[in-house]
Amino acid sequence: MAHKLALIGFGTVGQGLAEILLEKADPLREEEGFEAKIVAISDMMKGSLYHPDGLDIRKVLEVTRETGSLEGYPDTPGLIRGWDSFETIEKSNADTIVEITFTDIKTGQPAIDHCRAAFENGKNVVTSNKGPVALAYPELSELARKNGVKWGIEGSVMSGTPALRIPRVSLAGNEIKEIRGILNGTTNYILTKMEEGLTYDEALKKAQELGYAEADPTSDVEGYDALYKVVILANVIMKASLTRDQVERKGITGLTPDDIEQARQEGKRWKLLAEIKKGQDGVRASVSPVKIPLDDPLAGVTDATNAVTYVCDLAGPVTLVGAGAGRTETGFSLLIDLINIERGHL
Repeated sequence: MAHKLALIGFGTVGQGLAEILLEKADPLREEEGFEAKIVAISDMMKGSLYHPDGLDIRKVLEVTRETGSLEGYPDTPGLIRGWDSFETIEKSNADTIVEITFTDIKTGQPAIDHCRAAFENGKNVVTSNKGPVALAYPELSELARKNGVKWGIEGSVMSGTPALRIPRVSLAGNEIKEIRGILNGTTNYILTKMEEGLTYDEALKKAQELGYAEADPTSDVEGYDALYKVVILANVIMKASLTRDQVERKGITGLTPDDIEQARQEGKRWKLLAEIKKGQDGVRASVSPVKIPLDDPLAGVTDATNAVTYVCDLAGPVTLVGAGAGRTETGFSLLIDLINIERGHL
């Protein structure tokens, strides 16, 4: 029986997931025993569609690419238009809600309320949104458990790179004493270009031209994006009760070419480093520019790539390197959570 999905949000990531499900339908069914059916889409800007028997995803994607809206999707018997996100969550026959809305990172909304509504209606959630995981992880985890449903959050830290699944599954049995990582691709790209001779402003402009940085890059360059990911890693992997206000934060905007050159002369390289350390007095965390030796595995991570090192008592340091963003990569993060819900492994 197909796993029925309702997509709340149909921007880049939602369309990326839809493309994957369309293109990989046969191998997913034949090799993984996984078949998905998108029964609903609700997007604040593009409109909404619901059909209990499933939507024609090829047609949905065509219409969205051509018009930027779902309004051109053809009418068929049983099709319902106009539901808002909460009506879609509550009234659709979806097994799992895919929560991929544009969310205010300072409040976690509307994603937190979407997750609550889904759990209270007995539906699983998969999301790549940082907000609900960073700001409401204990509450939402307990609500999902209480209602006997699953919450997939793999994409909230490093997109499709399994930064949460690796420590929780492959490194199970270890005590992870420290986590160090490059968790923001935009700042890593800027620092790479500064090392090649660009000024901060020149590197930022190039990052914006390539789509790595937003017109307002504050969240990235001042360390806020990495800060929220630190909170997620600390609370999910280390079982801490860390809040965003407990994380020391400093961005990269103050770094100069002289700083870059000084690090080079010392045999080091600047990285915006996320650090979480477990000690006798609890868990401490920070995000700040740090000069690290060139023989550190994180020093070789360049451009927009992300990486994280888990320092384990049994396995030793284990470093994971991969993409931290991207249409297909984040779509994959949602897919792997869906597959693991179906397998009963989440």
